[in-house]
Amino acid sequence: MSNEIKSVTELGNPRKPQGEAGFEMLSSMNEHHSDVTDWALGFLELKDGNSVLDIGCGGGATLSKIAGMTKSGHIMGVDYSDVSVKMSKDTNAEMISSGRMEIIEASVEDLPFEDNSFDRIITVESFYFWPDPQNNLKEVYRVLNNNGVFLIVADINGDAELSEEDIENIRKYSLYNPKISEFRSLLENAGFSSVNIRTREGTSWVCAEGRK
Repeated sequence: MSNEIKSVTELGNPRKPQGEAGFEMLSSMNEHHSDVTDWALGFLELKDGNSVLDIGCGGGATLSKIAGMTKSGHIMGVDYSDVSVKMSKDTNAEMISSGRMEIIEASVEDLPFEDNSFDRIITVESFYFWPDPQNNLKEVYRVLNNNGVFLIVADINGDAELSEEDIENIRKYSLYNPKISEFRSLLENAGFSSVNIRTREGTSWVCAEGRK
């Protein structure tokens, strides 16, 4: 069974989901990442009327959770994989039809938004793949509104005791897995004035928060 799952992951390409295997992999990720996402969303301080951006929206589950937590405000998802964009749109078809949500193909390297566009920004299980983390974080800072909140959410971190499977995945997919101190330095160097790094006891989860 594990070999089959591994094969789907490899074929689907977690770095940039592609093909039918990509859809299958994203569906699994929607379920697998649900608990860490729920934990982290409690720190996003969502309020009705907030404009929210999900970077690397994958299969669209985080966008759906955000929509369920607010009654108003615009929700935007971006991903540089056309497969992810399609699945996110399918997952959130009703919210898109209502006009509350929009999902587009775009990269964190060059976000197609004006300065100070979003009150809340989140990225879940995608920071591992960012091409230039330090400069990409400056781009996030640019589009975050003054007094806004940004969260990096991951189920592993460089200080945690990881399983052999996690270690193998880091090697196989060249995952960027910062230590807690590195998360702090990255956010501070990008311009965030207030940084808070949270972990959850008994897990390797991390939620790195930057405020503008």
